[in-house]
Amino acid sequence: MNIPHVRTDRSEGEGLPIGLTLLSGAIAASMLVPISWLLFEVLTVNPEQVWSDFTRPLTAEVLTNSILLTIGVTTLSILLGVPLAWLTVQTDLPFRRFWTVVVALPLVIPSYIGAFSFVSAFGPRGEFQSILAPLGVERIPEIYGLPGSIVVITLYTYPYVYLTTRAGLLSFDRTLLDAARTLDHGRWEAFRRVTFPQIRPAIAAGALLAALYAVSDFGTPAIMRLRVFTRQIYVEFQSYQSEYAAVLSLQLLAIVLVVLALEYRVRSGGRTGGDGAGRGDAADPAVSLGTWRWPATLLPAAVSATALLVPLWILGLWVVNADPNASDALALQGFHVINSVKVAAAAAIVAVLAALPVAYFAARHDSRLSDLFDRATYVGFAVPGIVLALALVSAATAYDGALGTRFDLVPTIYKTIPLLVFAYVVRFMPQAVGTIRTNTLQVDPKLTEAAQTLGSSPLAAFRRITLPLVRPGIVAGAALVFLTAMKELPVTLLLQPLGFENLVTLIWEAQEQAFYQYAVIPSIILLIVSGLSMVVLLSQGGREGL
Repeated sequence: MNIPHVRTDRSEGEGLPIGLTLLSGAIAASMLVPISWLLFEVLTVNPEQVWSDFTRPLTAEVLTNSILLTIGVTTLSILLGVPLAWLTVQTDLPFRRFWTVVVALPLVIPSYIGAFSFVSAFGPRGEFQSILAPLGVERIPEIYGLPGSIVVITLYTYPYVYLTTRAGLLSFDRTLLDAARTLDHGRWEAFRRVTFPQIRPAIAAGALLAALYAVSDFGTPAIMRLRVFTRQIYVEFQSYQSEYAAVLSLQLLAIVLVVLALEYRVRSGGRTGGDGAGRGDAADPAVSLGTWRWPATLLPAAVSATALLVPLWILGLWVVNADPNASDALALQGFHVINSVKVAAAAAIVAVLAALPVAYFAARHDSRLSDLFDRATYVGFAVPGIVLALALVSAATAYDGALGTRFDLVPTIYKTIPLLVFAYVVRFMPQAVGTIRTNTLQVDPKLTEAAQTLGSSPLAAFRRITLPLVRPGIVAGAALVFLTAMKELPVTLLLQPLGFENLVTLIWEAQEQAFYQYAVIPSIILLIVSGLSMVVLLSQGGREGL
């Protein structure tokens, strides 16, 4: 989620309020505990062991695969997302409003659902091969490995680039294109020399999201049998090789930092221009495709059909071809849904309560300290879920070993619901911080100042004036945290309490045991949840550009 950080003169007093500052600082510090503990754990490992783990052939393979996967997904996402955004904003593409929505819909499908759908469809003995069998085709190209992982992840991440690029094009001043036209620039030349430099920051923002998703995705590489950091960390953890898993996690964090640095360099070198007067989505498009108008629809049609219809086709086949004699051990039960809703709702409530003081402090007090606290909450969002979960496992086991076994009154925290909820909060709290901060910036500080001049305390003024006005941001932030926590996979797998099962764990177990029919209904529920998250996300931008 890319929320612009607006800066205005918004301090409500000459000094920073001590209570709010301390509370915001404590919350921000708690968000850094998992990563800080992981760094501490790596530092305690024997340096010779660290170097031995770092120079393993397996480490080199994992590093190479992870880098190639990230580069491949990011490049393909740009190659798909930018043209699709350009077609739906600046051209006279037929049914533009329809394609505007449809090409964004793959974002609602969790990539691990897409992955096992594609394996079932295009695997060596998959559904597609069975269709071609009467024609004498006994085997189709292998979908497993790096190429298949790049394709599958790209199909469900290119909408990040599409949406951010589309937003940049919608604010693009079309008079610049008119000026280029007077200089006899063709469509491609005008895009290269005029449009692209203006929307480069938007493309970089979407590419960053795609790259971070690719490097942190766990489900797809695991299903595609690709050795990357996320999958190998899980394998080593399950094999009780926690030290090696920690070393791999540190290397994965290094890749994330490189991705963030590259994105910052590209974004800071770009610029945005125009005043939005020539909106790209106006009734009169800026670019006429001419004879390419109808053939151009093949791109959005092919991409969206591949990403959307393959999972729906496979889910439908699993229902039709369900084995009536299969064990009911993996059948969906009411407690699966209740458990998913319970932990996601708890995470949403805690995230909003924790985000509120941080977001308010950042919005109302322009200082380096408020910026530091605000940015600290985003660390968990940038860190891959598998790394966050491993860090919390290490911290929880150390805590239990140091206190839980010595003091009977001190409860253990490893493999408990509170630890799982805390992981969700660290991972997704930025969604709440961003929406609450944005809404707070829209509230005139003079309103609370007026309330205080009438005798209200700062807390009472906040409760009576600011809180009702920022309620839409609170609700939207809570909804986003709830909906994303519902479908989180690696954090849930590593931190789920013993005997705890929800929709995500049920889907994963059905996939691992090849009882795909039991994954259908949970997958559909998660697709609906993901669709609702898309609605909430789009509602933040209103109806702009639809």
